[in-house]
Amino acid sequence: MGAIHVHEFMSLDGVIDAPTWTFDYGFHPRMGEAIGAVTERSGGILLGRTTYEMFEPAWSTRTVEDDPGSPFFNDTTKYVVSSTLTTATWRNSEIVGPYDPDAIRRLKDEVDGHLYVSGSGMLVRALLADGLVDELHLFVYPLTRGPGPRLFPEDAAPTSLSLAAFESYENGVLYVAYRPMP
Repeated sequence: MGAIHVHEFMSLDGVIDAPTWTFDYGFHPRMGEAIGAVTERSGGILLGRTTYEMFEPAWSTRTVEDDPGSPFFNDTTKYVVSSTLTTATWRNSEIVGPYDPDAIRRLKDEVDGHLYVSGSGMLVRALLADGLVDELHLFVYPLTRGPGPRLFPEDAAPTSLSLAAFESYENGVLYVAYRPMP
């Protein structure tokens, strides 16, 4: 059985919107290594519709010369959770349909390896609420954003997590990985 590993870029106050605000900090090479360690164990990518529609034009034309992560994003099967998207135009993409925790559990069982999730805030919040996230991989940036979508909404149930890994980078970004407490 696979696991669901979520990767998010997050402000210090928990905002996870489209991370254009991260550009000022640069991308430390060790950040790529941390993401690569998560993706190399993944046999599928699980995305919400909005993130899928943002990723497709950004990744579908990239080559390994452009970005070493491009083979993963282009060659790995992408499972898109959406009640409105009917056609997948990015190769190796499948529409899962509307969010259904039982369908996600079946997908975890069927995929060879883990499922990697990036962005997809609405999907991730649902996965967290249903106890389906096995690891959270967060890159926390040293700034606050104020209003915006948060990883844990105000009405989220309290949860305890255990620290699985951490690292700090010269650009001020912290990488923290958490697992749910048993």
